[in-house]
Amino acid sequence: MGMNVGSSNGDEDQINSSINTTPLVDVMLVLLIIFLITIPVVTTSIKLDLPKEEVQVRISKPENIVISVNADSKMFMYDTPIRDIRDLTDRLKLVAKMDPQPEVHIRGDLSANYDGVGRVIFACRSAGISKIAFLTEPAARE
Repeated sequence: MGMNVGSSNGDEDQINSSINTTPLVDVMLVLLIIFLITIPVVTTSIKLDLPKEEVQVRISKPENIVISVNADSKMFMYDTPIRDIRDLTDRLKLVAKMDPQPEVHIRGDLSANYDGVGRVIFACRSAGISKIAFLTEPAARE
């Protein structure tokens, strides 16, 4: 292995003043790509804590209470219509005293207003129900 330390006659060669720009261009392209990817993420102005979707298989037990809310925001406990929110709260207070306390499963129609489902959640909390779940249908597979 050899090393070039200069000419043997003492004359210096001309200085190479050209710059190899290939590494500079490579670094600049990498930085450009990084900025193009991160800028749309950073520019959102509203900070939200978005829910994380998680698929859990729930086993429906006979002691679970199923409350349905149809498209007209009418409430049903199993197949029995519920008159108003007080009636639902009174029925849920009886259920809340059971040991162990059963879960309340809410089935909300896709076109129902949030108001109907919200009233059911409020009634569950007012009655002291600690476990509430939402029943959905799995997405269609393509």
